[in-house]
Amino acid sequence: MYLLIALSAIIFPFLFLVIFRMPAAKGMSISAVIVIVLGFTVWGMGGNVITSSTLQGAHKALTILWILFGALVLLNTLRNTGAVDRINQGFQNISGDMRVQAIIVAFLFGSLIEGAAGFGAPAMVTGPLLFALGFSPLAAATIALIADSTAVAFGAVGTPIAIGLSNNPNAGEEFFQEIAVSVTMMDLLAGTFIPFIVIAVLTSFFGRGIKDAVAMLPWTLVIGIVYTGSALLYASLFGYEFVSILAALTGLIVATYTANKGWLLPTEEWKLALREDFQVASEKSNIGIITAWSPYIIVVILLLLTRIVPWLQDFATSAIDLSWSNILGVEGVTSDWEFLYSPGTVLTLAAISAILIQRKSFSTFTSASKNSLSSMKMTAISLVATLIMVQVFVNSGMNMNDLVSMPQHIAESLANSLGSIWIFVAPFLGELGAFITGSATVSTLTFSPIQYNVATQVGFDVNTVLAAQLIGAGAGNMICVHNVVAASGAVGLSGKEGDIIRKTLIPAVIYGLLAGLSGFMIMRLL
Repeated sequence: MYLLIALSAIIFPFLFLVIFRMPAAKGMSISAVIVIVLGFTVWGMGGNVITSSTLQGAHKALTILWILFGALVLLNTLRNTGAVDRINQGFQNISGDMRVQAIIVAFLFGSLIEGAAGFGAPAMVTGPLLFALGFSPLAAATIALIADSTAVAFGAVGTPIAIGLSNNPNAGEEFFQEIAVSVTMMDLLAGTFIPFIVIAVLTSFFGRGIKDAVAMLPWTLVIGIVYTGSALLYASLFGYEFVSILAALTGLIVATYTANKGWLLPTEEWKLALREDFQVASEKSNIGIITAWSPYIIVVILLLLTRIVPWLQDFATSAIDLSWSNILGVEGVTSDWEFLYSPGTVLTLAAISAILIQRKSFSTFTSASKNSLSSMKMTAISLVATLIMVQVFVNSGMNMNDLVSMPQHIAESLANSLGSIWIFVAPFLGELGAFITGSATVSTLTFSPIQYNVATQVGFDVNTVLAAQLIGAGAGNMICVHNVVAASGAVGLSGKEGDIIRKTLIPAVIYGLLAGLSGFMIMRLL
């Protein structure tokens, strides 16, 4: 019975959003109430723990909404300045094929943002950008979520590894480095296929079918191998902090050059995911391409500087600290919000810089801000409900019945029954953690000790199993409820979260299976 209760935070969101197709605002609100009631009546959580967890969830929702606002206000500002038209024209010069644009923007540029920021920011940045390039809202959100997966294991300058694995017995720089290399080795099989999977989903759900994806297979495999191969090289030579950033930059150079030359690409441009009301600006923009892209360049630079320059990082994390520690006196119930360190602040500053660089009036920014805020109302309700449910679920270990937390109970139940095939289970435990918590770091922090113990007990290679956990946690980004809510809100599609999960679920499962197979092959070789 306890296992079913623990799984309630997974079963009910899936049931309401995917099966019944409820809007997230309604489905997640009902799910949150159910989990709270079960936590109180069955799990024995005290009223103070549930209340503090509810406030924690609401506070965490604000931190995500701030990132969403930053992504939207930047895009809306660039629309008002005309920079989006210039960016679009620049892509037409490289390739008008939406399949190519999806890889360059969602997979490669998104991986660059992931490596610099994390926090679920990539899909909130690339989704609106794809929408601005003419993608339908559903296509933009779906593709942005699927593409933000391979880079997630390394997150914001290696956070999922350094923090996520910090509570393991072997924790230390040498151990983290070994796991990083293991992740990149496994991704030579699993991650290499993500660009093709992105295109397959795009053409299957928004075009004529898989045939249009097969035509892109040679090019997507080249881009996939360039990304995963260079990631292995960078992890081996330079460490785990900058793997996603350097691999993404390498991939962007190769993808842009080959696409511009038309190498390995079909001659016919694919545009079937184009929304009906979209028109490419026919009049040539008077904004230079570098000027148009400069706000996004500023975003990447500021994110990197605040994360790798020690004094600047200290300033950004301490100058305006809106974190809430030990909420209502409950120790450990904490929500961090270092305001200047948040990607939302960086994105907002980039939007302000855009009106200065592109010489527009400040009213351009204020108008963009109003439009952004007005489009976030339903998303805000959905995120608050989702994060409240998540925090009650995560904090359920604080109870009067001496029970472990719900996520730990799920993991231990799986380990007891599936230990002999654990290498195939490990990625899906990582996905499960990310699906619920919305964070590869939290998923790994929560489940990596269990992964470590199971690997040790059954005689599996520990590094390979932990690498599978990290890859799975990255795959979980595709289906994580609050990421889906944020991504859908970023493209004006609130209420369609279930439709998005229906499309991202299959790629998430495929990625998990590929990771398990890759881990199995590596252990056989070892």
